[in-house]
Amino acid sequence: MTEASVKSCGSRDERQRRGMIGGTAALLLVALLSIAGATISFAQEPIPDGPPTGPWGPSIEKRRNTTTVERGKTPKGPGVKFVALLTGDGQQIDQGLVWRVFQSSGQPGKSKLLMESHEASPFFKLNPGEYTVNAAFGRANLTRKIVVKAADGPPFEAFVLNAGGLRLSALIGGKPAPAGLVTYSIFADDRDQFESHSAVITGAKPNLIIRLNSGIYRVVSQYGDANAKIETDITVEAGKLTETTVTHSGGKATFKLVTRSGGEAMPDTRWTIQTEDGETIKESVGALPTHVLAPGKYEVTASSGGHIFQKPFQIKDGDNVNVEVMMIVSHEQRGQPSSTGATTIMPTEQGGSQGGSTLDFKNR
Repeated sequence: MTEASVKSCGSRDERQRRGMIGGTAALLLVALLSIAGATISFAQEPIPDGPPTGPWGPSIEKRRNTTTVERGKTPKGPGVKFVALLTGDGQQIDQGLVWRVFQSSGQPGKSKLLMESHEASPFFKLNPGEYTVNAAFGRANLTRKIVVKAADGPPFEAFVLNAGGLRLSALIGGKPAPAGLVTYSIFADDRDQFESHSAVITGAKPNLIIRLNSGIYRVVSQYGDANAKIETDITVEAGKLTETTVTHSGGKATFKLVTRSGGEAMPDTRWTIQTEDGETIKESVGALPTHVLAPGKYEVTASSGGHIFQKPFQIKDGDNVNVEVMMIVSHEQRGQPSSTGATTIMPTEQGGSQGGSTLDFKNR
């Protein structure tokens, strides 16, 4: 091969190499322009009205109580959209929520309410800074601190409430309890400084769904206003409705203080009902008080005219009885021998109880 031929071949190889380099550069340029165009197109798209798709659970569960949120660009302007999830698997709550946003007032332990919304997924225009946000779903709630910073990041902040529901029904004599006869109270499993359970709700009616954070609760179901009650521990699971039925037993007793059998009841009588062990379970004032009592043996004390009169009685399940207490004067006061079956009379102590009753919650 001549020297000219060698130079010609070399020139062709050089041109091919340059062509390949140029083609590669052109392809890279096109790819970069495509990526840039796609990025601009994504940024200009409207933010969807809801959380982005994908699993929420693992990433949210690992979040700390204080999170940093970037203000996102939306058609409403820069701000943060909040969503609430029933559980960590992404089930979004779409009604029954109350959102509150607080900001520190500068005084320790006090915060100022800035915004409140009853929307399922409210959008709040928040300036950069620190805030405390509370999401309430019935009796279930979650409070968390957030730090808002000026950026173009995702505008969503999700609250996982880990909430469930509890519905309690009550039976009396094997049938659903009539309206107004049974109420129940729910107490948290944790204890306060006095070693008592804190009340979550009191006086709730049966067959209502109470929304609660997942956990163990002490439920006290009260039949009437005395000692006919049932206490039990119930576990509420996140994302589930726990239904519990309690069967009450007890009987009604109406009390009257009379001078003769079947006589007219004495007004303004003070009543005290005690167990056989002497435990006071109910106090009241009136001519004809009626109370629901758990099955058992009792003693009732009626106070009237400066004297007290006592009578033992018994209650069985399903009873509806009248308990008459006879006003029999003792022989010491009348100067006569006491009659058969008479009840000892004792002067009423001054400054005694004014009646009323309280439901004492006993820890087990």
